Amino acid sequence: MRDLFVAFLVFGSLPFILKRPFLGILMLAGLGYMNPHRLCYGFMFGMPVVMIVALVTLIGMLASKEAKRMVWSREIWVLVIFVAWMGLTTTQAFYSGLAWLQYEKVIKIQILTIMTLLMLTSRDRVHLFIWAIVVSLGFYGVKGGIFTILNGGVYRVQGPLGSFIGGNNEIALAFVMTIPLMRYLHLQEQNKLVKQGLAAMMFLTVIATVGSQSRGALVGLAVTGTIFWLKSRKKIGTALFFGAAAVAAFSIMPAEYFERMNTIKTYNEDASALGRINAWWTAYNIANDRVTGGGFETWHSSVFQRYAPDPGNTRDVHSIYFEVLGEHGWVGLVLFGTLLGLTWLKCSTVIRQSNKQPDKQWARDLAAMIQVSLVGYMSAGAFLGLAYFDYVYHLVAVVVVVHFLISAETSSVPAGAARPEALSLFGALRRA
Repeated sequence: MRDLFVAFLVFGSLPFILKRPFLGILMLAGLGYMNPHRLCYGFMFGMPVVMIVALVTLIGMLASKEAKRMVWSREIWVLVIFVAWMGLTTTQAFYSGLAWLQYEKVIKIQILTIMTLLMLTSRDRVHLFIWAIVVSLGFYGVKGGIFTILNGGVYRVQGPLGSFIGGNNEIALAFVMTIPLMRYLHLQEQNKLVKQGLAAMMFLTVIATVGSQSRGALVGLAVTGTIFWLKSRKKIGTALFFGAAAVAAFSIMPAEYFERMNTIKTYNEDASALGRINAWWTAYNIANDRVTGGGFETWHSSVFQRYAPDPGNTRDVHSIYFEVLGEHGWVGLVLFGTLLGLTWLKCSTVIRQSNKQPDKQWARDLAAMIQVSLVGYMSAGAFLGLAYFDYVYHLVAVVVVVHFLISAETSSVPAGAARPEALSLFGALRRA
């Protein structure tokens, strides 16, 4: 039954996507983050639904007259150079076959990112795209929060099987990045029922993040919470809300959870932590030896035998920074860091341009919350290996588009012109 429902949803949408390819962008976000086909047990589990929807969306984009616009910015150019550099490192990879397979995945992700960038032509479309991300990942946040409450935190919250966010660490990172976007939607929403639903979703997602039992995500949640409060328009309310969510989450968790989290302080006695540090040194040594790094999928025993301080301790690198450093060298790490840094600065520019302008408050709120998401990614990502996660590249695209939109408005809208309608889910659906 579940397979039939998902099949009806996906294949039934294709004619509409051909006519309005922006619907395909929303569908791709839903499929990419929620992975509903991975929740099936029959023929839909292995169905290449993302590829099917992507191809139909691309055909629709080429055939339809729906608005499209490519925004070239320094962030997009850095992204293009980074992808090109990864192609070069792939030609020099330790494990050529595995590296080309991974590079193919990265290329597909970036093609979808560019398609998204092309179709985000208005604030309403940007708003709906954020909704697509939040609903997709919020589904697991709500589900995981309820699961944690019902089982008393004994079992870890996991993501959808066979996806980027299938493990507890990965889904927790996605939660940390999504909570700020939930808050953005909460600030814009006019419908009280929807607004209350978003508040409940945030509350349960905080609990689900703790329920993942991910140490990296806990660090990310703590850092994100601090930046969240600093960026908030309503600091007292924000502090009370997230304080209550944290108290509720920690009161649920068993003693074993706190013992596990306490190993953050005693990492030098923890086998898992020592394995990660060994992998980080391996990445550092590879980068110093090879300009192009080891290429994708370099984390195998033969490489550890050559570059690791402890050759017998072979573990995944579990860090976005050392992952990029080991696989693409110092050049790759500089490009990756530059992309994140420029995106942060672009958010700051949007905030500065939008401050004290009521008609651009939505852009200010979104840029501020994306900065919080980036902090979550960069802090939790220090202990988690998701350097090629499409989420962060989607955020880059959103920031570039938002900056373009408010800059265009500033230069083209005459003084005293009518303000655009307030953003809300149903209003954006009507106008987009």
